[in-house]
Amino acid sequence: MRFMVIHKATPETEKKGGLPDPQLMLDMGKYNEELMKAGVLLALDGLHPTSKGARVRFSGKSRTVVDGPFTEAKELIAGFSILQVKSLEEAIEWVKRAPTCSTDDYEVEVRQVLEMEDFAPILSDEQIRHKVERRAELPNQTANR
Repeated sequence: MRFMVIHKATPETEKKGGLPDPQLMLDMGKYNEELMKAGVLLALDGLHPTSKGARVRFSGKSRTVVDGPFTEAKELIAGFSILQVKSLEEAIEWVKRAPTCSTDDYEVEVRQVLEMEDFAPILSDEQIRHKVERRAELPNQTANR
């Protein structure tokens, strides 16, 4: 099973040009090495603050672009990782081992990634196989275990 670990933004991560504490970078590097050695880390990245981003709002056929920054920091994402583990409980255990990233309170959300097999009630085996094959053609994809 794959799980996306969503690192929520804080006022610190939303600061324009703000970079993390060097010690935090070292601690996170050690933690990420641990994830890699255990073979559970598939991807990870941090995101620039929303001041460098935009949102595209869909309403019927209309598209509206709203430039950042966005104010509701508790609803924003500062980074993410994708873990391949056997259960939600295992994903949570890995997340709990992560170093503390802020002096303020913050949340990390853990969500299971939908797999094509989850669509079996509405897709045929052939359609699922086709979509799995297409996904494997994407760059930097790791085969499911």
